[in-house]
Amino acid sequence: MTATDTGPVVLDRREGPYGEVVLRRHGELLQIIANGCFLMDTSDGRSERLLVDAALAALGPRERPSVLIGGLGVGFSLAHAAADARFGAITVVEREPAIVDWHRTGPLAAISAEALADPRTRIERGDLLAHLRETSATYDLLCLDIDNGPGWTVTEDNDGLYRPAGLADCARVLTPGGVLAVWSAQPSADFEGTLRNAGFQQVRTEEIPVARGVPDVVHLAVRPE
Repeated sequence: MTATDTGPVVLDRREGPYGEVVLRRHGELLQIIANGCFLMDTSDGRSERLLVDAALAALGPRERPSVLIGGLGVGFSLAHAAADARFGAITVVEREPAIVDWHRTGPLAAISAEALADPRTRIERGDLLAHLRETSATYDLLCLDIDNGPGWTVTEDNDGLYRPAGLADCARVLTPGGVLAVWSAQPSADFEGTLRNAGFQQVRTEEIPVARGVPDVVHLAVRPE
């Protein structure tokens, strides 16, 4: 009998700094669950790749741009960025030690091993919001995928990222003309308005078709020059 017949099989379960995180296998898929909330799986990766591609396209011509990826997840965004020779530096901020471990020595290494070995890649263990507030680094692109969207956060603390103060921190670490890209499971006209009120320009939403239901989206915004 296969894992699909019996349902999901838990491969690892840990109590992390923000609650329980679980890696499980369901048939051929690997899934990450946080505090009982489904985050993502290895079924497709189109939206994670679009997060990177759409941000880079919105940036326009720039030599060796740097990118900050918020949330390692199952590794699709990192692997896609590392496969692009145009990037000069790739920083990933991940707050869950278990997720980093699953990529370095666990089943998710099948997706990310080559990207993690890339000399351009650096993993920062810590909270994304704290990193944005405290870092002295700047980035040409911010590709953020830490929640199911601005209105569907994994933890209450993450809500601050999508408010004016959090967006001001995003703008601070972006280079002039840099691009903020935020993945979401559904579009949000309210978040678009918040981005505009925070001073971002060229605010738009790009849809990613899904098999059923509302399309996934990437919210895009540009810091003024």
